[in-house]
Amino acid sequence: MEQNNLVRASIFCALAVGMGFSLMLVPNVELITVIVFLSGLTLSTGWGALVGITAIFIYSGLNPMGSGLSFPPLFIMQILGMAITGAVGGFVRPVLFKKEFNVAALIILALLGFTLTLIYDVFTLISYPISAGLGMTGVMAALVKGLGFTILHEISNAVVFVVAVPAVVKYLK
Repeated sequence: MEQNNLVRASIFCALAVGMGFSLMLVPNVELITVIVFLSGLTLSTGWGALVGITAIFIYSGLNPMGSGLSFPPLFIMQILGMAITGAVGGFVRPVLFKKEFNVAALIILALLGFTLTLIYDVFTLISYPISAGLGMTGVMAALVKGLGFTILHEISNAVVFVVAVPAVVKYLK
């Protein structure tokens, strides 16, 4: 069973990285988060976290638009944010791994997509001011400055979660 999960985790990881690169030029619209979430939902909390860590490590570390390796605090926060996303997918498996989704489940998915993306965005936005020693003023400035793109990212991922998760899960069961 562990070998099967390793193969499935590898497939999820490759899919997340590939979809990340395919939408790289579209600002704040991405499918990495939902794929990492689905890996946790499908496999388990631990496997989902591992897929999140590996996928963002490869995507951010080898990104031709700018490698996350050039700024380690940001890279660490990206890894932490995606690990949380995969782990949460595993935590909500008993509630959301089903063939039919009612309105309440779709609302939960939208809130999860929004919240997990918000956590990721806050982690990545505050990585520079904290590491540069700018204090709370710098953190607040970074959060306010990135507000427009952040809101677009949260809303787009909420929609992606509502559309993609039910469509994929019905074929996984």
